[in-house]
Amino acid sequence: MSTKPKILIVDDDPDLRKGLNLRLRANHYETSYATDGFSAIAMAQKERPDLIILDIGLPAGDGFVVLDRLQQSAALSAIPVIVLTARDPQFNRERTLQAGATAFLQKPADNSELLNVIRATLNPAWPGTAGAS
Repeated sequence: MSTKPKILIVDDDPDLRKGLNLRLRANHYETSYATDGFSAIAMAQKERPDLIILDIGLPAGDGFVVLDRLQQSAALSAIPVIVLTARDPQFNRERTLQAGATAFLQKPADNSELLNVIRATLNPAWPGTAGAS
C-alpha cells in the first residue's frame, strides 16, 4: 500500500496529461487520469484520489458538470479540486471557485506554482505555501 498522495488528472489533451504525469510522479505523487467528464466521475469513485486536477473544457460533461457531480456526492465532495484550464480567468475563476474548486490556474501553469498549490492543498501547514492559491 502506497503512502504517496494520489492525484487524478482530468484533461482531454494527451500531451498535457503526459507532462503532468511526469512532473507529478517525479515529485512523489501517484497519478491516474480521465479524459472526459463522464470518466472523471467514474475514476474519482474508483480511485478515491487525494486531489483532482481538472480542465474545464472537456467532452462528455465539462468541468462545471464534474464539479457539480463531485459536490453532490457525499463520498466525493471532500476531494479538493484544482482547476487547470486555458479558459478565460476573467469569466471562469470565480465561477469555478463558487462551484467548489479549491484553486484556479491558467494553462500553461508554471511548474513551481502548480506544485506549491498542490502541496498547500494537500497539506495546508506545509511551509512556503502562504498565498499560493
